[in-house]
Amino acid sequence: MNFPNYLPVHPKTRIGRVHLNVADLERQVDFYQQVIGLQLHWQEQNSVGLGAGGVDLLRFTQLPNARRYRGVTGIYHFAILLPERRDLARSIARLLTLGYPNHPTDHVMTQTTYLDDPEGNTIELYVDTPEEGIFALEGGELVARRTDGRPSNGREPLNLPALFSALSPSDRENLEQPMPPETVIGHVHLYVADLDESLHFYHKVLGFDNMGLARNFRMGMVSAGGYHHHIGFNTWMGQSSPPPPQDALGLRYFSVVLPDQAELERLVASVGEANFSLESPAEGWLTRDPSANGVLLVS
Repeated sequence: MNFPNYLPVHPKTRIGRVHLNVADLERQVDFYQQVIGLQLHWQEQNSVGLGAGGVDLLRFTQLPNARRYRGVTGIYHFAILLPERRDLARSIARLLTLGYPNHPTDHVMTQTTYLDDPEGNTIELYVDTPEEGIFALEGGELVARRTDGRPSNGREPLNLPALFSALSPSDRENLEQPMPPETVIGHVHLYVADLDESLHFYHKVLGFDNMGLARNFRMGMVSAGGYHHHIGFNTWMGQSSPPPPQDALGLRYFSVVLPDQAELERLVASVGEANFSLESPAEGWLTRDPSANGVLLVS
């Protein structure tokens, strides 16, 4: 496979919306409004857009007779980044009040909880906490270090009483309020067929910074602008796992948002020079990584 000369992607590059195939549109919309706290932005026939009042963070398209496949590539989880601990505290408190299963976790440099939606898509809700320490790939290993010297494995249960101390009395009385408008998609984590091919695509072709491979953990990460990671990828569904069939639930694409048109055109040219497919739908350029995961390039 041929690759152009490496040029780093613009440091202001970020992850945009995630577009999923769903089986029951009404149930999914209700869940993301009532449980997650997103707003319905629009609905047209079998598709919807949801977010926090600005650009769409999620889009769903209903497929007839769609089903969940295992052992295929696709999305492991998408991560909704909240602006403050208070917002994460409110989200977790809402989940606990509703009795919805979730897994609050302390990753040191992020605080988070994980949960699955009604169709089995995994969601991460998180806040960045770099002041607490690091949890990163170093020398091919995942390493966690707290700034105060306390040890961590990076996957400890989150201290919920400490987190909930960020809530005001009015927060506790209004857990149903929607997510704040500063909410964004912070990162995505993908199932892929091969770590090296995926790293080549996201690092060499798209230009994301290589944050490392943990081969023993079968995982890699890339980012833009020094962020801990914008895209994670793993082979946990199996080395050389196939792409999902056309009727599969899950990922249609996620978008990579470039800061201007010139950077978009440069990246599109890089993808073309590397002989990856390109389609031009209404809102950007759609390509696919070596594992057939859809990536929409937009400005």
